[in-house]
Amino acid sequence: MRNGVASDGDGQGSMAAGLFEGQYVWHPAADDRTLASVCVDVRAGRYRSAREALADTRDDFGLRAHRSLVLASEAADSDLAERWLAEEPTPEAALLWARVAVLRTLRAAAAHDERAEALERIALTACERASTAAPHDPTPWVAKLTMARLHDIREPAPQGLLTAPAGPWRLFSHVLRLDPWNREAHHRFLACFFTRYGGSVNAAWDVAAFLGQRAPATSPLRLLPLVALVESYNPAQLLADRVWEQPQWRATALAIYQNWLPETAGYRFTPVLDLAYLAHALLMAQREFEARAVFMAMGPYASRMPWSVFGDPEEQLSRARRSCGLPVPGAA
Repeated sequence: MRNGVASDGDGQGSMAAGLFEGQYVWHPAADDRTLASVCVDVRAGRYRSAREALADTRDDFGLRAHRSLVLASEAADSDLAERWLAEEPTPEAALLWARVAVLRTLRAAAAHDERAEALERIALTACERASTAAPHDPTPWVAKLTMARLHDIREPAPQGLLTAPAGPWRLFSHVLRLDPWNREAHHRFLACFFTRYGGSVNAAWDVAAFLGQRAPATSPLRLLPLVALVESYNPAQLLADRVWEQPQWRATALAIYQNWLPETAGYRFTPVLDLAYLAHALLMAQREFEARAVFMAMGPYASRMPWSVFGDPEEQLSRARRSCGLPVPGAA
């Protein structure tokens, strides 16, 4: 099992998004009920259920990435990760500490906090410890890759990219040796080429196309070009909102709709963020029928991206749903 997909006979079953009941659910746990329950415990300073929830993902790297990242966001403002690691030095405790340490580093760097450099050293140590505790787990390396955007790493790109953008290619390649289609790793790597992290629009498009085309047709990594397209959105440009109507982008969105969307029925949690990017692209491409089906697959679960790029995320999401004839909060 990989990337959160439950195989037949897995015993977990898929977690259907369910019907929309009038309110959006913004929490990133979405319909992973186990994770949602553990988040409550973590906020209360208890880690026992986190141990079980993460141990359950040792053979499912997609779910492991998802749960560890969400739990880190809940634990980052407390000493739970350090306390758990001191009391139970398990691979799961080491992973949560690495995730928490990386998150603290990114927050400090974004705030131009003078402690950012020291926090990064702690995070690198935490990632090393987690990778040593679980040598076959790509997640600690993905956590380390997340911090690559803080530095101007100039490793040469492989052949096949038009702009040959330099970046943290060696670290990314190491993750791929452990898990070739690791979703989070691809997104973290692509982010290194975003303009807000010192990259360029052309480099981001080039990397997104290169990585997306390599992925299987049924993979959510096919969404990478659509992510880069949102990232490059500039409302000041002429006809900026019409870009998604261009044949190449409409065809990209429709292919993902046809090949990947059916796969999500077997996922152990609803991939809300990926579905949101697909729904947005289809809607902007004037394909309301297909967008409606994607929104139905999302159920009440919501993500701030990509909607926040275009305005208030709740307003943008509600506008999109109304365009597809779907209910929104507050509607009579």
